[in-house]
Amino acid sequence: MSFYEHVRADVLRHGAINNPYLSRFRGGNLTEQEFHEFAVEFYSFARFFPRILAAQLVNTEDEAVADELTKVLYSELGDGIVKHRHELLYRNFLRSIGITIREAMNKPMRPSTRAYIHGMERLYGSRNHATALGASFGLENMAITMWDHLIPGLILLKETRFPRMDPTYFTFHRQLEAEHERAMEHAMEAVGGTGCAEQARMSESEQRDFRFGMNAVLDYLEGFWMGLEREVPDSIQNRPQPAQQLVSDLRGPSH
Repeated sequence: MSFYEHVRADVLRHGAINNPYLSRFRGGNLTEQEFHEFAVEFYSFARFFPRILAAQLVNTEDEAVADELTKVLYSELGDGIVKHRHELLYRNFLRSIGITIREAMNKPMRPSTRAYIHGMERLYGSRNHATALGASFGLENMAITMWDHLIPGLILLKETRFPRMDPTYFTFHRQLEAEHERAMEHAMEAVGGTGCAEQARMSESEQRDFRFGMNAVLDYLEGFWMGLEREVPDSIQNRPQPAQQLVSDLRGPSH
């Protein structure tokens, strides 16, 4: 297996997309209060992700990688179609389930959500380009599985309790994710991460930094979901959280 195949397999095994909360969500097994909390907390991701992507783009020295990141950022902004801007689609979702934009913007983030957003900012904006690319790779390659948990649950909730719900933000993202995965694969090709014979491979040091960024962002995402879970299993609650501390201690400020 190539390095690309190894790390992609690691992403798909991670607790960021294999956890009790997402399993419960998929079955629509949330109270109205829990669903409200999910909608407001997830808005932080929809709201700040374009800024996080932009920070990575302006800190990327490899122009081929920057080309692929630009495609992902442009997609987030609607591919030139204002009404398709992803954060606007999420606002429509919030309104459709009775949450005002003012409420969603002004409600303080949970500590786990804040850790996720700030962790992504630090990782994506890292001056270590392999770390930043690893974080982006991890997030884009878990996305299809994440949407495939969220969308069935949203459909059930729409059918049973929220008939006016507009889930376009989620279904629209699901349609785009294959393109985002390809963008990350092309970015990996640009830095020799796919192991093609005609390319220089990533060095061992670059691979370690890439894995660090990938695992750290996925650890943050798992923490985000567990911050919403009603009962956190002891195996997760008592687990050390090395990624969160390592991002601060080992990488230092990105600016």
